[in-house]
Amino acid sequence: MAESESLHLSIGVLGVSGGSLLLLVNNYASSPDRALIPDTALGVLLLIIAALLAYSGVRRNQSHNALFGSLCLTVSALWCGSGLVHILSGETIINGRTELRDAMVPGLAAFSLALLVICVVAVICHEIVLAFIALAICLACAHQIAGLADLAFGQTATAVCYLMVCLVGAYFGSGRLLSYITLRKIQLPGTFKKEKPLQNQEANDIVTIGIIMNLLSASVLACPLLGVVPKLFSGHVPWLWTAGVFQLGVCVKSYRAMDTLAATFYGFTSILRFTEGYTALVVHLTNQVPYSPVPFPAVFSVLFFILALFSLQGGFVNTIYQLLFVAYCIAIAAEPQSFFQRGTQGVQAAIFVTSAFVLFITLYNMISLNKIPTGAGFLKNLLSRGNTFVLQTHDKDLHAPYLGYSKYADAEVLGHGCSVLAAFSITASLLSGNPLAILILPWAVVSGGVLHLICGFVAFARGKTLESTTFILYGIMWTVWGLTRFGGLYGDVRGLHLAVGIISFMIFNVLVTVGALFLNKAWFVYTFTFQLILISFLLDAVGVLPYGYDIGVTIIVGLVSFYIFLASIFNSTFKSPQLPFGDPFIKLSGFGGGKDSCPHLAARRSTSVQQIAEIMKNGGICGMPTDTVYVLVAACNRPQAVEKAYSVKKQAKERPMSLWISSIKQLEPVKQQISPVLWDFMEAAWPSSISLVIARAPWMEFFGLGESSKYIGTPQSIAIRNPDCAVATHLINAVGPIAVTSANPTGEADTTHHNQVYAKLGDKVDGVLCDGPSPENIASTVVDCTKIESGQIGFFRVGLIPKSKVLQIFEGIQKKHVHGELNPTFETDIADLHRDLSVSQTDLSETKTDSGFGHVTPANSQSSLDLSQHEEEEEDASL
Repeated sequence: MAESESLHLSIGVLGVSGGSLLLLVNNYASSPDRALIPDTALGVLLLIIAALLAYSGVRRNQSHNALFGSLCLTVSALWCGSGLVHILSGETIINGRTELRDAMVPGLAAFSLALLVICVVAVICHEIVLAFIALAICLACAHQIAGLADLAFGQTATAVCYLMVCLVGAYFGSGRLLSYITLRKIQLPGTFKKEKPLQNQEANDIVTIGIIMNLLSASVLACPLLGVVPKLFSGHVPWLWTAGVFQLGVCVKSYRAMDTLAATFYGFTSILRFTEGYTALVVHLTNQVPYSPVPFPAVFSVLFFILALFSLQGGFVNTIYQLLFVAYCIAIAAEPQSFFQRGTQGVQAAIFVTSAFVLFITLYNMISLNKIPTGAGFLKNLLSRGNTFVLQTHDKDLHAPYLGYSKYADAEVLGHGCSVLAAFSITASLLSGNPLAILILPWAVVSGGVLHLICGFVAFARGKTLESTTFILYGIMWTVWGLTRFGGLYGDVRGLHLAVGIISFMIFNVLVTVGALFLNKAWFVYTFTFQLILISFLLDAVGVLPYGYDIGVTIIVGLVSFYIFLASIFNSTFKSPQLPFGDPFIKLSGFGGGKDSCPHLAARRSTSVQQIAEIMKNGGICGMPTDTVYVLVAACNRPQAVEKAYSVKKQAKERPMSLWISSIKQLEPVKQQISPVLWDFMEAAWPSSISLVIARAPWMEFFGLGESSKYIGTPQSIAIRNPDCAVATHLINAVGPIAVTSANPTGEADTTHHNQVYAKLGDKVDGVLCDGPSPENIASTVVDCTKIESGQIGFFRVGLIPKSKVLQIFEGIQKKHVHGELNPTFETDIADLHRDLSVSQTDLSETKTDSGFGHVTPANSQSSLDLSQHEEEEEDASL
């Protein structure tokens, strides 16, 4: 992992150095009349480098290096936006040096301030190299602004700044890369420093880029108000849409960080960024400022206000910051020409200043041991004084259980919020023949289309099949209808070809509505009312739409979506009370069939293990993580629980359960019934991912299995294991030896996440210890020890522990016994034990062929067990 992170850091630093070299050469060798590199070529090269930096920045954010990740992504956005501006200039969409200056200055000013903030935080946290790079690029942007204002100033100074970045970046980047290639045998002086982990491990470190993108768009819209540029025009579109794209990325990454509120906020702000850019583009194409209808921004302000209230749990800073966007949406609703008028531009000026302060506070609190107070615990302390509202426990591993790898938080808040916005976006009637004259297209396509698709893919990653299908279907529908009806593609055409397409969507939605019968009442009403919107689309396509019908049904859909949005965000914040979704109309057995889920507890907490232990002591069965995959367990001293686990699993007779212990000390009371060689082999091999198949003996009765002992092993043998897993060890210490089987119905794939335990056995188990994805997807190594006394072992399966390692352990035990080094604690009559073992194995059939199981001695002898039984047993348990 460390080597991989070093490689990503090297790529990032070398990418910054390479981009700086490109700009250094272009600025130094260009003249006021002629550029060395044509604008189009320069723009394409900057986009390529920006993509490389974005990759490096995202990967470094995953390793909790927030400062370097923020620097890489900030420079990536800078060069992405400026590259697009250069392409527009090269294609003469931006004409002349004056328009180029007006296009470049707002973006460069925003990034100068953002890089300065990063530099200050880096200096405070003693990250000198990052501070130097951030300051040099900041000065380069400032000198570039000066050079655009005055031809006699700036180019050489800009080149010098990029030269410093190039030299420092090349040295440190190549040093880290050389160290990576040589496996740290060669390290250039000063290139390696012990990296400080992110101080706030629970922080969503990608949000700093979302704040910088708000800073960028605010700079673009506030510059006309301050007289820096004359007006908003097409040259600003690259900056605004770059901000929108990066905020969509922040939205997705926030779901990866299990931060639903941040993901929703930056999903909403990305809609504003695309709409701002679209407005400037429409003015360029039609020479007409589009009219902004009131319903959409008014509803948008309500959604932002609700989001700001619930963000109070993160502190006053987030709430105050988001309230500015409430004011911004109100300003858009109050002024028909929205982004071109002083009201909206004035609010953006306030957002610009506030974003700079919020960026500093957020970045500093992520990196530094000292924290700037934000009032993060105010809401929790306030609610703790009463019993009316109880906050949810926010844990990355304890979100609502669903089938899937569950790397993402729930996206339903954003999905239904976008449904509200998309529905209210089309409540405005098209009064003129030009659909671009009214600002509807970006509201409908971005909120209803793009973000619905993102929510659909997030829901799919969480295993929520119906929800993902619904969001993706509606996303496609809003995109197609938005582009057709409000993008100028529709025109006056009415006919069967449009109706056929809409009818196809209606048929799909009928299937979705039927599926919602099994989910809950709220989702059923939501999908059913959307069918009314599809009917309005159909009537409009054939030219028989009654006046006011489309407005009425969109308002109905908007209100239904608003309730689900509010219920989703409320229920994800508060454990009690809860806003009801309603039980499903049709209930099925299994998880999701209307039954309350069993307790799901964080495995890393000792109190959780104690709670699960109490459940098992009372005869319950539970799901548990191990050093391989998830398993279903029952206490051996609760025979009814063992039988319940066997029946719940629908265990096949040829796939018996196995026995687990936490330490070989748990076998000491029956040690006299175990051979010295086997005992020493157990001591040497455990704890580990090695399962030992041993001969069945009367000592099993010691654990209180009673009649349920028939469910463990075969009549001739059993599989026993001491796992190398702290959670399993603590649980077994609390309840005693346990009977184990895999946490999935017989015949299905292994269970590798606690959410899969819920999905497969959620209504049948009494509790689940949650530990996220399994550390290994490889099963244990299964060793045949039934003839270990004769000096041979076999292998039913070679899994996580290699065969050579097991043989090495066994050979060491053999050598000790050959030299007479018997276990001094063993007080057993060896002769009697051998005689007992020979009697217990008289029923076993012998095979003279070579089994290929890795015998250490005579190849013509083999374990007389039914090999297929134990192989299937261990594959089933994946132990």
